[in-house]
Amino acid sequence: MASQPDAVRGAAEPVGLSAAQAADLLRTVGPNELAAARPRTALQIAWGVATEPMFLLLVACGVIYLLLGDPGEAAMLLGFVVIVMGITLVQQRRTERALDALRDLSSPRALVLRDGRRVRVAGREVVPGDVMEVAEGDRVAADAVLLSGMNVAVDESLLTGESVTVRKAPAEGDTVTAMGPPGGDDRPWLFSGTLVVQGKGLARVVATGAQTELGRIGRALEARAPEPTRVQRETGQVVRRIALAGGVLSLLVALVYALTRDDWLNGLLVGVTMAMALLPEELPVVLTIFLGFGAWRIGQRRVLTRRVPALEMLGASTVLCVDKTGTLTTNRMRMAVACVGDREQALAGQGPAALDESVHTLVEFAVLASQRDPVDPMERAIRDAGLAALEGTEHLHADWTLVDEYPLSRALLAMSRVWRSPSQDRYVIAAKGAPEAIVDLCHLDAEAAAAVLAQTGAMAARGLRVLGVARAGFDAGALPDHQHRFAFELLGLIGLADPVRDGVPEAVAECRQAGIRVVMITGDYPATALAIGERIGLRTGNGAVTGAELDTLSDEALRARLAGTDVFCRVSPEQKLRLVDTLKAQGEVVAMTGDGVNDAPALKAAHIGIAMGGRGTDVAREAASLVLLDDDFGSIVAAVRLGRRVFDNLGKAIAYVVAVHVPIAGLSMIPVLFGWPLVLMPVHILFMELIIDPACSIVFEAEPEEDDVMRRPPRAADARLFERRLLLRALIQGMCLLAVALVVHQAGMRLYGDADTARAMAFVVLVLGNLGLILSERSQTRGLLQTIAARNAPLWWVAGAAVAFLGLVVGVAPVRALFHFGALDAHAVGLAALAAVAALILFEGVKRAMPLRRAVRA
Repeated sequence: MASQPDAVRGAAEPVGLSAAQAADLLRTVGPNELAAARPRTALQIAWGVATEPMFLLLVACGVIYLLLGDPGEAAMLLGFVVIVMGITLVQQRRTERALDALRDLSSPRALVLRDGRRVRVAGREVVPGDVMEVAEGDRVAADAVLLSGMNVAVDESLLTGESVTVRKAPAEGDTVTAMGPPGGDDRPWLFSGTLVVQGKGLARVVATGAQTELGRIGRALEARAPEPTRVQRETGQVVRRIALAGGVLSLLVALVYALTRDDWLNGLLVGVTMAMALLPEELPVVLTIFLGFGAWRIGQRRVLTRRVPALEMLGASTVLCVDKTGTLTTNRMRMAVACVGDREQALAGQGPAALDESVHTLVEFAVLASQRDPVDPMERAIRDAGLAALEGTEHLHADWTLVDEYPLSRALLAMSRVWRSPSQDRYVIAAKGAPEAIVDLCHLDAEAAAAVLAQTGAMAARGLRVLGVARAGFDAGALPDHQHRFAFELLGLIGLADPVRDGVPEAVAECRQAGIRVVMITGDYPATALAIGERIGLRTGNGAVTGAELDTLSDEALRARLAGTDVFCRVSPEQKLRLVDTLKAQGEVVAMTGDGVNDAPALKAAHIGIAMGGRGTDVAREAASLVLLDDDFGSIVAAVRLGRRVFDNLGKAIAYVVAVHVPIAGLSMIPVLFGWPLVLMPVHILFMELIIDPACSIVFEAEPEEDDVMRRPPRAADARLFERRLLLRALIQGMCLLAVALVVHQAGMRLYGDADTARAMAFVVLVLGNLGLILSERSQTRGLLQTIAARNAPLWWVAGAAVAFLGLVVGVAPVRALFHFGALDAHAVGLAALAAVAALILFEGVKRAMPLRRAVRA
């Protein structure tokens, strides 16, 4: 039923705050936010580092060295501990800053009046006294009093537990400042966190943050440990297994050393060294950094990651279901054509004198059927066309009063607005909507209806969005409960043009090359949808499937139609959900865009729900995994590209971590088993950690995407990060470096007869071979020279620092002594360097002999 007129309709719009007043209030009362999970401080990060297993093992080594009477070694270990902690702190602080930036982007938004203009601000910047506009689909940003509105209904179940929506009525005047309890119809109070499910209005904020009803009853956002993602669970399982095996192996090595050499304290030290060599403590850090920075990088492309699993799934997506308006097109519409009867007239650049009187009337009622201060792009286009085409005529009615409104509904895709003229007692009703709905309202006979729909089809075939316009009169008094009770007269059709966004055809072609299918789902006409689809490169040969046809198709028939159809039109939100479920049942990984309240089920059902940030509703954004801040299809494709890059680089980092630990563990264990002098001690492993930690996180995270990243099919949705072939290849590469280092160590023993010199030579091979391993793992498709030429600034900083420190520990006598190294002559250094080059050639040979199979869905 239509709502009854209220006293404030037609009244002057309330005045909001000035920007200066709002800034002062924000400083005084604080931001509009509740107690939430706060980012970790530097002290908390430091404590986390200090309680990590690697740190505890280093402390244990220091204690053992003190017990052995070697305080110098203990002091050096402590110095390395400080350096490693510093590197970890810097890495984690960078991750926290990236997450802080994402928190700022994800802050809820509100449309407020500032300095007499509507301004969209972050929800945390709303202050008491602000006048904010609320509309269907918005999450209310603060406690407020409704000043004016039409058909406003709110879901307050968050506060009351009642699922039934409640009607809201504007307050009498602008003097109400106290809030009443939630629940109950026809009250003026809007509560923070509740959802507007119908209507539109203006409200004055009276409380923010902890002073809201939501804050007072303790329903604030709570710090809650997030669910681990599939990749995080997989990583945790691998780390636990390696740690368990490493612990057992370390204990055995310690026992062997102690029993064969009768030295239990040094045996304990060897066991701890072995544990340090095997502990894959980098893997959880790598995962956190990659996902955190991946979300930040995607945020730089105007795509906000709300749920981390979406980042993992992006690279596996096989179908992108996208809306037409605003995503594939610019959403900057203009009224291009007016059609009265069988005569069409172009509106672009036409003044009032050039237009027929019948066109004046058509445009007049199209304007009356729209909001006076519209947000919707179609209504803005209608208003702009009206101002241009009717300027100076009697067809613009700034003095008319809006009495009531009949909103668009699923049953009838048309809306009507009831007006009262100062000079007339009768109401004037203006209606606009889908041409078939307007034909229905006007009760046209079959012949007239067919003519209108034929004209609609002809206009739609040119890519125009077509609306019908009608008018009616009604005696003042009680209004009917339905639009059909008015005697409408058809005035004609208007055609609105919405150009395709720049770059969309190229982005669609890129998706096709990447094995990703683009499906357009729109509420527009088949002819319009097909015209746009053909323009951007979708398959249109099999025509379009309409919502009406969808209702007649069985699940099996729908699966058959889906196989050859990329365009779906006149589709309702419920039908979107059915399309998503059908695609998922066929094994597709589905990404779906949406902006309305009713799109939320489909967004939630899709593997990757993508809400519109510019024109979407709060409830759609909350249901989605990603938020498209600029509503641009090209940004979705860029996010897919980045998602593939993140997963690729994660695999490279994991392969490197696995490979590099093999020679470290081997050089720690083999001398014990064969009764040789020890090759690696805790200080050597710490030195390697100074290279490994930044390499496996910062270097590989910054690695550019592979050349074929968008020229290969999507990976399987269930593809394992720790793929068996990848791990096997990494193990073989690690064994190659171990073998080369052992050969050089034994050569050093034979050539120089000194364990310290042989240790130094093996260590040089290990460090340089480690750098070669980084180079080799950087790319799966590029050759070595191309890989070296590819830009990666962190790599050269890490490599330069590693070589400089290696020169320091090998070339400076006091430091060399701390590392238990003998002096190396040019021949020894050259031999070690050549061996490292040989290891690099072996890495490349293994990589070519065991290429990674691109995981493709069955």
